[in-house]
Amino acid sequence: MINITFLGTGCMQPTKTRNHAGVLLAFKGENILFDCGEGIQRQMRIAGVKPAKVTRLCISHWHGDHVFGIPGLLSSMGADQFAKKLHVYGPKGTKKYFEHMFKFFAAKDIIEHEIHEVKNGIIFENDEFSIESHELKHSVPCVGFRFNEKDRLRIDVAKAKKLNLEGEILGKLQDGKDVEHEGNTIKSEDVTYSVPGKSVSYVTDTMECTGVYKLAKDNDLLILEGTFLDELKKNAIKTKHLTVKQSALMASESNVKNVIITHISQRYKSDLELIEEAQQYFPNAEVAKDFMKVNL
Repeated sequence: MINITFLGTGCMQPTKTRNHAGVLLAFKGENILFDCGEGIQRQMRIAGVKPAKVTRLCISHWHGDHVFGIPGLLSSMGADQFAKKLHVYGPKGTKKYFEHMFKFFAAKDIIEHEIHEVKNGIIFENDEFSIESHELKHSVPCVGFRFNEKDRLRIDVAKAKKLNLEGEILGKLQDGKDVEHEGNTIKSEDVTYSVPGKSVSYVTDTMECTGVYKLAKDNDLLILEGTFLDELKKNAIKTKHLTVKQSALMASESNVKNVIITHISQRYKSDLELIEEAQQYFPNAEVAKDFMKVNL
């Protein structure tokens, strides 16, 4: 199961109800943090997430509301005796920004980390999932991310029962291996079926562009910015952001199952008008709230 926790859903300025950007995706021991706004540690504590559990950090771009929480997070992970190497993915310039960031204070307990500057394509892959990135269109280098769970095999219980299969044999068959049982060769394909993997994309701080559509296509869940209502489209164009209407339309055009709008301007005190605009163009649209949880 994929578990998603919204740690921060606001824009440039935090409010009483919305922190700076941060979304945590948990999957089989991996805890992937998308963006790391100021105050992210406190948000994690409230959500019941230990900072030392983070395994990968994906940075969309280097505006302050998306990265000011990084030094504190890495320091706390060190204090909590994080024993692994943190992999950090971000756009061009990420290595330079990291180097400069740790020169501005007396860094202590900073954990071991490795920086990966990314553009378009797969940036990590193992047997269970992959992460890809695509460039977006903002005022600084910016990328969006897509998490893709691999298709997986499940045992057809009725067929397995008919063949008296149980225990370790079932595990091998589910791993795609053929087995010998009671003098017969049992092929994995004869007693299993494929379950399509889920996909989740995180896309923020961008204008409409090819990268958004590549990240959104056929998504189970698209987490997409919608900073302004469409009546302020001029503001969105000026600051290179999306409106709620644009986000909902892009989700609809991309065969997305669900879209959650985030990165909300501090000017909006209520979600009602945001939800109304989004659902005009995508009926299943939701507006993110801090500490909102979604399971896929």
